[in-house]
Amino acid sequence: METGSRVLAARQRRRRGNVYDASCPSRIVLDHVTSRWGTLILLVLLDGTHRFSELARTIGGVSEKMLAQTLQTLEADGLLSRTVYPTIPPKVEYSLTPFGTQAALHVRTLTNWVEENVSAVLKHQSKQVG
Repeated sequence: METGSRVLAARQRRRRGNVYDASCPSRIVLDHVTSRWGTLILLVLLDGTHRFSELARTIGGVSEKMLAQTLQTLEADGLLSRTVYPTIPPKVEYSLTPFGTQAALHVRTLTNWVEENVSAVLKHQSKQVG
């Protein structure tokens, strides 16, 4: 039984990524999820399905090119789904997959911490300048 447990543990370690390893693909996924635009897209989509133009209006400062690229990347990673409706002009909607919802909830925890502590961070930064 103990040997079986060790084999199972070894298999799980092989399947799990290692963000400290420069060659591990988990670094790429981490970059996609924690990029400025990736993070903001995940947060907006936690509120529900949105069209491209709604995302662009909601996320201040993102260019259409960066929004499109980031949406494609997150879709390729399986974090969001893109639904195209056969209308003229075509209607396209984006929503989180269950997998994407998991990631977005973790991102929301981090961004909540940032928003709650931004004043303290700014205070520390001003001490370094002065």
